[in-house]
Amino acid sequence: MKVSTRGRYGLRALVDIASQEQGKSVKLKSIAERQSISENYLEQLIAVLKGAGLVKSIRGAFGGYSLNCDPKEVSVRSILELLEGSLYPVECLSNEEKLACGVGSCQNCVTKPVWEKMYKSVNDVLDGITLNDLVNDYVEQYNRGET
Repeated sequence: MKVSTRGRYGLRALVDIASQEQGKSVKLKSIAERQSISENYLEQLIAVLKGAGLVKSIRGAFGGYSLNCDPKEVSVRSILELLEGSLYPVECLSNEEKLACGVGSCQNCVTKPVWEKMYKSVNDVLDGITLNDLVNDYVEQYNRGET
């Protein structure tokens, strides 16, 4: 499994927004500058995050984007699935893609247990990390002058 720039940048943008004081909005331009992400690309990512209800937009001179969810309730897995789609390492694990590998019977596939264990391990890690965990790490790094 490889996480694309869409997943990496979207997660970074969401952490940036969530790290702002509660209720305070942040402008797209400032997120783009802090995170070294193109504003145009960031607009696309924010639209997805907004559509899922994770962020909200605020209009006006002091407008921008703010968090619209409880960061303790949002796992990294849910964010990556939103931005990336399926996190299956191989398509044959997906219920929609039966026999995607071209083998007559997935039940007799000698490698399928490897992919299932890999998928479970990755999901266990990603489910165990919340947006709040990342925000705390980000703020700590900022306070140490590392960001």
